[in-house]
Amino acid sequence: MTDQQIQLLLADIALIMVLARLLGMAAKRIGQPPVIGEIVAGILLGPTLFNGWITTHLFPAPIVPPLTALADIGLALFMFVVGYEVDLALVRGREKVAAGVALGSIFLPLILGIGLGIWLAARVHAKDHFTFVLFFGVAMSITAFPVLARILTDRGLHRTRIGGLALAAASVDDQLAWILLAVVVAIASSSSGHAIRLAYSPLYAALLIFVVRPVLRRLADAYQKQGKLTANVLASILILLLLSGWATDYMGVKFIFGAFIFGILMPRNVPALRLAILDRLEQVTVLLFLPVFFVIAGLGVNLSTVGLSGLGYLILIMVVAVAGKFGGAYYGARFTGVRRRQAGALAALMNTRGLTELVILTIGLSLGILNTELYSLMVVMAIVTTAMAGPLLRYIYPNQIMERDITEADRAAMGRAGAHRVVVLVDDPAAAGPLVDLAVQLAASRANSEVVLCHLVAHEPGSRLEMGGGLGGELVQITETMDSLHTLAARGAPRGVPVLVQARFSDDVAAELPGYISAADPDTIVLCRGAASPGELSPNAKAQVVMLSKPLPERPSAAVAYCTRGPDSDAALQVAAKLAVTDRIGLMLTPSGRPANGRVADLAKRGLTATTGTPPAGSVVVGPADLLALPAGANAMVPEPRAAAPAAAGTRSVRHDSGDVDLHVAVIAGSNEASDDMDQWVEALDGPKQLEGKQ
Repeated sequence: MTDQQIQLLLADIALIMVLARLLGMAAKRIGQPPVIGEIVAGILLGPTLFNGWITTHLFPAPIVPPLTALADIGLALFMFVVGYEVDLALVRGREKVAAGVALGSIFLPLILGIGLGIWLAARVHAKDHFTFVLFFGVAMSITAFPVLARILTDRGLHRTRIGGLALAAASVDDQLAWILLAVVVAIASSSSGHAIRLAYSPLYAALLIFVVRPVLRRLADAYQKQGKLTANVLASILILLLLSGWATDYMGVKFIFGAFIFGILMPRNVPALRLAILDRLEQVTVLLFLPVFFVIAGLGVNLSTVGLSGLGYLILIMVVAVAGKFGGAYYGARFTGVRRRQAGALAALMNTRGLTELVILTIGLSLGILNTELYSLMVVMAIVTTAMAGPLLRYIYPNQIMERDITEADRAAMGRAGAHRVVVLVDDPAAAGPLVDLAVQLAASRANSEVVLCHLVAHEPGSRLEMGGGLGGELVQITETMDSLHTLAARGAPRGVPVLVQARFSDDVAAELPGYISAADPDTIVLCRGAASPGELSPNAKAQVVMLSKPLPERPSAAVAYCTRGPDSDAALQVAAKLAVTDRIGLMLTPSGRPANGRVADLAKRGLTATTGTPPAGSVVVGPADLLALPAGANAMVPEPRAAAPAAAGTRSVRHDSGDVDLHVAVIAGSNEASDDMDQWVEALDGPKQLEGKQ
């Protein structure tokens, strides 16, 4: 290249970035994904305007090859990011709906697209009718996972059940569509003399599985040892990524598939590494390389030559694209039991095509499957279907209904099968194991019980860089959180207790938490001491609140109820009895005296054996929450008479008595558990006779 050409190249790249950012921000201002503005920027610099004057002067022939090289590098990085972001862990717990929506949104547009392709093949003079028809069907079936994810985060829908379902369905859809496209490209390549090279595909797969995957695991280990993403680790990943793209392109299946497959292959057991790589690659890819790709794609779009016949084709393409994708996703969701409005929201989201469709169309153009006119019309279809997703979603799923459905969706996800529900407030999934174990023990003490893990993930909507695609760290956070919660849920299996998972993002955890817990309709709420205000979590004192003050003994010798006076003391006795029944250990009341002896006698009349005395070593001590107000070693407290001045929410006024208090579990009574009705709660225990002879 001459000096003048280098100068023009640098100026062109700067102009492309400026125009992409300006139009991206303009699209954002009118409620559209920034990628819409960036694609339009590429078209405006193409031959559509002024009879190609802009293209001729800004992008002469010598400039196009280096720009194309930059675009291809950006495309490889983008496809790697897409593959790395897509995670089938999103589907866990949503398999049925995700499969229904994904299959419906793939196969109905595929069939309709094939039908339209058969009609168009002769009219657009396709070189190979079979390849054209297959490609056209697959092109109609694509959903842009990164654009869908950005729409969800911009509207806050990623916090809801419908957002989780959309992400799960789109992740399945994306992988199925890329597989179908790879098959079509392989067929097209085989007809151009590359069939012999496809024979290397088993060798390529073997190298990925037996060589590259172990290397990637070692790189992940190196990252963990260093505690940061070093230049050597990142360079190694980029080298392997480029080699994977080279291998698939050599086999005639295009480099983007090698980049995508390499992203899928990346280890996901080190979320910090995933986040670090995505943060670095997404920014440079979206800010620099992808705008160049949009321009290269836009150079092939010439809408000025589209005549009346072209407009007719465009109408047919739009009808098939929208009817196929929207109809397939809608009826796929309805078939799996999703309500009409939520099915419509899913269908609107799955109809987004955006950048992913543009990638596929450029492949069709480069392989000669599409001519310039049809390519231009398909690009318009991609822009329109993506642009219509937001307004259509707002019409189907307006904000007031979305806010209402947050609570309703939470209830629906938890179901109503369990007559007795123990809800665990999970603040930090990594440290919530003891909480879940306690909740499972309480639920296992009576038949027809279930545990629900409730978790709100703090989200700051203004913290991310405005980019054209991808969720980046947010998506990693979603999948990591769901994996952690499902791991916690597995702790209920040994005792046969069903454990449900309910999690979403929240812009204000403190404000939303009471409503979120209330939506679960709990009988008992289990939380760590100090995690939240019990009075706010259980309005009108309906739910019993069980607070874990310190870890329980691994093999408790007895369950000890600390007796004072009042409803919280009755509730503490009930909780201690549940733990004794579940672990088949003795039940003891302390301190000894007339109140404890009276309750032991009452329990004996109902078939539940208990003793009084000093707690033995290794016992679990349960008491009313009032006792937590005293430091360890201080005198115990018992409630003042009810005429005393009111205390703060979730506490009661107290007076000093004798004895030291050291509680594992503190309890606040709730009317749902009827802890003041001994006949009722003893009868509800699952096999109270198990305690006989254990004293």
